[in-house]
Amino acid sequence: MKVPFYKYHGTGNDFILINRTDWDYPISEKQIQTMCDRHFGIGSDGLIFIEKDPKGEVDFVMNFYNPDGSQSFCGNGSRCAVHFAHHLGLISDKCTFKAIDGIHSAEVNGNQVKVGMRDLKECAKISDTKYFLHTGSPHYIEYFDQIAEIDLMKWGSEIRYSKAYAPSGTNVNAAHYLGNGKVAMRTYERGVEAETLSCGTGVTAVALSVALQHPQITSVEVVTPGGELEVLFEKNSQQEFRNIVLSGPAQMVFEGTFNLSNE
Repeated sequence: MKVPFYKYHGTGNDFILINRTDWDYPISEKQIQTMCDRHFGIGSDGLIFIEKDPKGEVDFVMNFYNPDGSQSFCGNGSRCAVHFAHHLGLISDKCTFKAIDGIHSAEVNGNQVKVGMRDLKECAKISDTKYFLHTGSPHYIEYFDQIAEIDLMKWGSEIRYSKAYAPSGTNVNAAHYLGNGKVAMRTYERGVEAETLSCGTGVTAVALSVALQHPQITSVEVVTPGGELEVLFEKNSQQEFRNIVLSGPAQMVFEGTFNLSNE
């Protein structure tokens, strides 16, 4: 079966987008893994299906799969999904969509996409330089004087598979605060099991960890290896975050068809 797809990236975080609003052909975990494989498939940091909401509560449903076939919420993937749905004519400039962690609002302006993230009521401060936040996906964050020389594969995988976060593991982020509400970061992504050029939920988590250290800040610019994103939010005296918005570019790269074998 030949499946039409689009390739997108959001600050270097790349995804396969498939419109499933008019067909429901079953796709196996093995087929998802093959499509995401950079040697034997299309290659991506994840696969996203755009589907109809059977209840009619939102404009569309986003189903996201990691390259290993597992599911989670994906911030950059969501932004790409919104841009894709707009390209298909399924939504106007503003919309709502349903993901694995609930309902989100979003807005498209050219290639810039804003996605509303879920409210965050629990932020774990492990130490002055270490944090753990769940922004749709779990994120361990540690601050360093420099992050370029860190062996992220070694350090990140050790924390990702550590007993502290067993059995499901965690994403791992190395961060460096640049001052004036700006932070640089690198991410080891669970499910990809490697460093990615950007991670939307990680960007959000790191931005909120900056706000925990600097109470006056209401927005944070985040520099990733793949580009820059912005996170806006409101924070109350109980260290709870509301009206969190992840903002940045979403870019269509190419489109094609993939020969889906019976695996």
